Amino acid sequence: METNKLYECTVIIDGGLQDEAVLAAMELVQRVITEKGGTISNVLEIGRRKTAYPIKKKTIGYYAHIEFTAATIVIAEIEKVFRYEEALLRYLIIHLTSAFLEMRKRVEKYSVVIGSPEDAAAAEAAGADTVGK
Repeated sequence: METNKLYECTVIIDGGLQDEAVLAAMELVQRVITEKGGTISNVLEIGRRKTAYPIKKKTIGYYAHIEFTAATIVIAEIEKVFRYEEALLRYLIIHLTSAFLEMRKRVEKYSVVIGSPEDAAAAEAAGADTVGK
């Protein structure tokens, strides 16, 4: 009998798509996971970010992390669907072991969350707007 394990799927969707197309791609990713027998526990949509390097000649991607539980054999089926989806620039599914989860808790406890340069620029712009009022 196969037991379900905890996985995390990180996807990068083409950031040049319209919002409706990005939403449809996110729904497709979630639907594939649930149709193949996975149970989604958490979805974190980070949003559009500049990629570190061009992926399929694209430099903007829509990032999202999805935590789910599924049987091991289901992962290959999910990846098979993701591989041929045009809107997905990249995907990565990793098994979240207990050691990895413990390390993640320690990092969250002792580190300061630092946003992206885009977040800093937006915060500075918002601060400049409130100072002038």
